[in-house]
Amino acid sequence: MAGAILGGAACSQTPEYGFEVDVMQAADGKSLEIMCIQHGSVGFNYDGYQIYIDPVGEYADYAKLPKADVILITHIHGDHFDAEAVEKARKPETVIITNSEVGALLPEAQIMGNGDELQPTPYLDVKAVPAYNITEDRLQFHPRGRDNGYVLTLGGTRIYVAGDTENIPEMAELEGIDIAFLPVNQPYTMTPEQATDAARMVQPKIFYPYHYGMTDTETDIESLNELLAGSGIEIRIRQMQ
Repeated sequence: MAGAILGGAACSQTPEYGFEVDVMQAADGKSLEIMCIQHGSVGFNYDGYQIYIDPVGEYADYAKLPKADVILITHIHGDHFDAEAVEKARKPETVIITNSEVGALLPEAQIMGNGDELQPTPYLDVKAVPAYNITEDRLQFHPRGRDNGYVLTLGGTRIYVAGDTENIPEMAELEGIDIAFLPVNQPYTMTPEQATDAARMVQPKIFYPYHYGMTDTETDIESLNELLAGSGIEIRIRQMQ
């Protein structure tokens, strides 16, 4: 069973750095901010601790954002790994977590493979999960076993950031997911129909479509509301093109 998210509906706001932030409480009652930065870049601030996933300078000026306590990188593609943005976001004690391919370029990083679990800080548990393509003409984009998605546990709230993936069967094995970020763009990740199937497998309380700048039209994203009608999953569409 998914851990409770306290505090009712999140409040969406756009702070001075130009993207939407949803403010809520984690299951332990401490503050949790969901930072919808852009494309595949997201952030979380839990009780004052700052976490970024896939920081890229094209989407935000990380020199002006809160410095990271933890940075996680899903894979090496340029819209997910930007060494300069990582450098701007970090401080000397920042923990960096990534897959082996990116880890070869960041000697200080802690490397996680699919299935690995880690508690890099007292307030964060991380599990690396598979992220790959399954459609025949897309297999070259994200081969199985190379890239990571991540499940983060912050104050009892479990957050799944899928990375670049399709609706792979391993999603059905995830348990207790409160919040899920699932990619919806072509041809590299999922169609809205595939993302609907993924959401039904994961069964999060809240589903944020992300990485959707290359869908055919904005209506494709909005169609998720109809496709998931009656599922009990709350869909939050933020400006993440």
